[in-house]
Amino acid sequence: MSLIFLLIIGISFVFVAYRLTGYVSDYLYEQRIRQDSISLERLATTVAPLFQSAKGDALTETLSSASGEMGGRLLVLDTDGKIQFDAFTALMGTRLPLPEVIDVLSGSPKAWGIHRLTQELPLSSSGYVACSASPMIGTQGTLGVLLLVSDVGDLIESLETVQRELTVIFAVAALGALLAAIFFSHVLTRPISALSRTMARMGEGDLTVRAPVAGSGEIQKLAESYNIMAEQLESLDQSRNQFVSNASHELKTPMTSMKILLESVIYQPDMPEELRTEFLTDINHEIDRLTHIVTDLLELTRMDNGQLQLSNETVDLSEVVSEAIRLLEGTAATRAQSISSLVTPGITVQGEAAKLKQIATNLIDNALKYSADGQKVEVTLSRQGKQAVFTVRDEGVGISADDQKHIFERFYRVDKARSRETGGTGLGLSIVRQLVTLHSGTITVDSTPGKGSVFTVTLPLSEKEVSKA
Repeated sequence: MSLIFLLIIGISFVFVAYRLTGYVSDYLYEQRIRQDSISLERLATTVAPLFQSAKGDALTETLSSASGEMGGRLLVLDTDGKIQFDAFTALMGTRLPLPEVIDVLSGSPKAWGIHRLTQELPLSSSGYVACSASPMIGTQGTLGVLLLVSDVGDLIESLETVQRELTVIFAVAALGALLAAIFFSHVLTRPISALSRTMARMGEGDLTVRAPVAGSGEIQKLAESYNIMAEQLESLDQSRNQFVSNASHELKTPMTSMKILLESVIYQPDMPEELRTEFLTDINHEIDRLTHIVTDLLELTRMDNGQLQLSNETVDLSEVVSEAIRLLEGTAATRAQSISSLVTPGITVQGEAAKLKQIATNLIDNALKYSADGQKVEVTLSRQGKQAVFTVRDEGVGISADDQKHIFERFYRVDKARSRETGGTGLGLSIVRQLVTLHSGTITVDSTPGKGSVFTVTLPLSEKEVSKA
């Protein structure tokens, strides 16, 4: 970033310096050209008759006087480019191959240029001269060229001084730009570096690390988004570990019980027949429990992986709920419990009838299991706008506020001892929530310890029923 910043500043500065030097030099050259051209044209008018009439003394005197006034060296060249008169009398008879002379002899009204002196151009003792040429016109046409040679060493030196100063300014500006770039790049990249270090630590397995939220704008949003992602990953990792722990415990408990029972049967050959039968019955019960756990786990895995595809059909939810109530009335009767229902007929939703029945059955069965003997369970189904609302209310032990946050988690039990006594796997409510979600619905719980619980499932009505409304 620092190099890019420096490169941009450098290119911009070089361009500006080049253009500025060009403007200054053009201005100075233009002023010099205008001044020399006007003076030279006037003098050429005066010198042409003297040169044509071969008045050498008068011509020499005029050129010498004018040279001092014009601050340069005046020369008269014939049409062959040979010097006929020289204010300094040093180059008389010498041919001068200057492009300005050639241009004027070729018909140009005037010509001007700057030359670096060489052995072929011994016009001055300084390094650079300006040559301005003007034609001398006589009665029979062009007689020759009047040439003014001026020392422009000071002008060139001034331009070189400007260039050197610009170079110094550029060096200072470049250094300042580099320092500023390093400072700002450090300020800008510090949050990114901190985030990178955080990501490296997370890559090493530390899911508790969080990125410091610093800076502003996109950098701040990036850190906040990363922290949200990190929290989700940590929560997912904790849930996975908890799930593995709970699953291991749930599977290990019936297996341990079966092992103890089987060892008792094996190592007690004289065990009474009634006790042997009781042990074998308990083993069969534990096998059923294992089967239920494995079946529920497989179903949850299929739903997690998106392998469970629901048939999208119009289902009469009223009939599904009524059938679930009829199936569980016998179970309720064994404990002198009752199920009261208020089911609005003809409510239809989109989904799969078997899975919707599983939702209703699980919730009603849970309500019966966690209610005391002789208590009542209320089941209602009604329309509310474009939603079907299914509620199950019991008078059981209730659920605390802390437990309500976790009851839909896998293997979570409010009362572990009581839950195992009722034969639950700890996966029923997790399956219910997954099935409700697959049907585009929601499930909530409202409970008060000692006063019972209310589970509410909201499902969208079928398209057919919505269109009727």
